[in-house]
Amino acid sequence: MYDLLRPLLFKLDPETAHRLTLYGLGVAQRSNFAQWIATPPADLPTTVFGITFPNPVGLAAGLDKNAEHLDALNALGFGFIEVGTVTPLPQPGNDKPRMFRLPQHEAIINRLGFNNGGVDALVRNVQRSGYHGVLGINIGKNKDTPNEKAVNDYLICLTRVYEHASYITVNISSPNTQGLRDLQQEATLRRFIAILREAQERLGSQHGRRKPMLLKIAPDLSEAELDSIAEVLLRTGIDGVICSNTTIDHASVADDPHGGETGGLSGKPLFERSTAVLAGMHQRLQGRIPLIGVGGILDGSDAAEKLDAGASLVQVYTGLIYRGPLLVGECVNEIRRQREAADAA
Repeated sequence: MYDLLRPLLFKLDPETAHRLTLYGLGVAQRSNFAQWIATPPADLPTTVFGITFPNPVGLAAGLDKNAEHLDALNALGFGFIEVGTVTPLPQPGNDKPRMFRLPQHEAIINRLGFNNGGVDALVRNVQRSGYHGVLGINIGKNKDTPNEKAVNDYLICLTRVYEHASYITVNISSPNTQGLRDLQQEATLRRFIAILREAQERLGSQHGRRKPMLLKIAPDLSEAELDSIAEVLLRTGIDGVICSNTTIDHASVADDPHGGETGGLSGKPLFERSTAVLAGMHQRLQGRIPLIGVGGILDGSDAAEKLDAGASLVQVYTGLIYRGPLLVGECVNEIRRQREAADAA
């Protein structure tokens, strides 16, 4: 069905198509027509961070920023869903237009800028939903909060979402909030993570259950910067790392009419770079910290390659725009096939 709908959706502005698609998924789910859109794959249990995921293929943050569509998205067969990025206060994000399709490259450029309804709205939406699967909540800072006070925004969000999340992702790698990536610098990152880790342990004691905390990093880091980040993460005891966010390097799409647009590039052109960062972090962390691979997954073999590079789980987003919901089952089934082949060898 998505193959029939995609040409129509691609005639619309990307944000309009995004809203319409999520609305349609909700109608289908409430009307018990979701099976016409996608057939959820059979379970492929995977235990990471002390959490058992029904399958290792999840939805990346950004598609459902306010956790308004959890029930509908759950019908597509994801092993886990990550919502956000959420900030303490509501904010509109950057000026429109701010999202651009690059169909010949199977890519998207976005400069949304953490547009969301604020952490209280997200929590209300989670509480109202019927979703009981694995839920990641991705947290960030408001645009107007200076970096020297950024940790306070993350602490507010961490405290508010802790009870409702299966795990929390700290996003300091979006290219669309000015100065945010500066928080990845070694000395700043060490202090930043140490404060959040202390709050994580305190909240774990308070709620009677420790929730994993992950860090999402950029794909545009130098080898030296990756070395420094890995050292900080090993010392601070972070629970996991997501590799990676979108890239600011648009060289691979320079021939596209939208290739020069400011923002983060996702989709097929990101695959090689993000997978290299993933493999590099896996080597640096020596298997001591689990990784989630995201960036450029457009078919099952891409998902399997992320696992070969060191990921324990994968996430998709832009691939859904180009391939539709069937991508989820395709990725799960390819990972299953490779596991069975490895077991038989």
